[in-house]
Amino acid sequence: MQYRTLGRTGIQVSPYALGTLMFATVIGNPDPDDSIKVIHKALDAGINLVDTADAYGDSEEIVGRALKGRRDNVVLATKVGLPRLNAPTRTPGAAAATDPNQRGASRRWIMTAVEGSLRRLQTDHIDLYQIQRPDPDTDIDIEETLSALSDLIRSGKVRAIGSSTMPASHLVESQWVAERRGLERFHTEQPPYSILNRGIESEVLPAAQRYGMGTLVWGPLGQGMLTGRVRKGEQNDLRRARFSKHLTDERRIDVVEQLIPLADEAGMPLTHLAMAFAIAHPGVTSAILGPRTMEHLDDLLAGLDVTLTDELLDRIDEIVAPGTDVTRLDQAYLPPALLKPDLRRRPVSERGAA
Repeated sequence: MQYRTLGRTGIQVSPYALGTLMFATVIGNPDPDDSIKVIHKALDAGINLVDTADAYGDSEEIVGRALKGRRDNVVLATKVGLPRLNAPTRTPGAAAATDPNQRGASRRWIMTAVEGSLRRLQTDHIDLYQIQRPDPDTDIDIEETLSALSDLIRSGKVRAIGSSTMPASHLVESQWVAERRGLERFHTEQPPYSILNRGIESEVLPAAQRYGMGTLVWGPLGQGMLTGRVRKGEQNDLRRARFSKHLTDERRIDVVEQLIPLADEAGMPLTHLAMAFAIAHPGVTSAILGPRTMEHLDDLLAGLDVTLTDELLDRIDEIVAPGTDVTRLDQAYLPPALLKPDLRRRPVSERGAA
């Protein structure tokens, strides 16, 4: 395993990180003991970065059980901001909490949520504590959030802080605010990235590189589409298709149909091509795997040593142009003005004559 430095933290992490959403019993593997075996297998293979979130139902509890006796050898990352997943919604962040104060990036919630994560993870500190999504309801310049996170670092409960799925403009502003106010700055960003979704190459990755941030990308397998299990004209057997519309998007399926013969020509499974692509960009520190079963993990671990040639990367660029998304992900962050029409329309009285 060739480890990489996580931004400017000095922390060494594996190029593959283990994501734990699929270990939540209400959405992924229903057997916690089996999930623990998967976690142990990943650690034995040299993966030392484990990423979870309080929104992932009982995932933190399962991770906490799995890390007993191994905690000191793991870079443990978790997130705060979205409501916790529960059985009725079965989707992270889908209004699982009824209390509006049990979400977001306010000081009040961060200070409460971190105690819950520490308890569930059975640890006295979190190596990387991340804000899972921008919070437009907390002060606009993110000072409130950074102030709370800075206090957690000073208290020893958190070692480094990061953001997730933030626009480049937010990343830059957070760095400026931290410098002006003498606060801890975000050390990492966790954006979506795959052959199908390359939008972060335009601004997010360059901004992260400019400020020395580590980047942990999620969804390198295109939320399952780059496993090769979704084919044109065939039955879609992905478990998450029931709540991810992009998994049945014909434009994405057409791209997959072009990538499968490319992977075959290169002599590798599509999953290995997709993972190797994700960690080939110099701005990417680690790509987060999301296995549900041991079989899924074994397939991905078999591709750890795969390196893509420049010629192969050029071929991928011809299929999906750099800096573009085939379609926007359901889980992508949308600014409030794109969700609320009244925020992008002047009052009728100010519009003038038609």
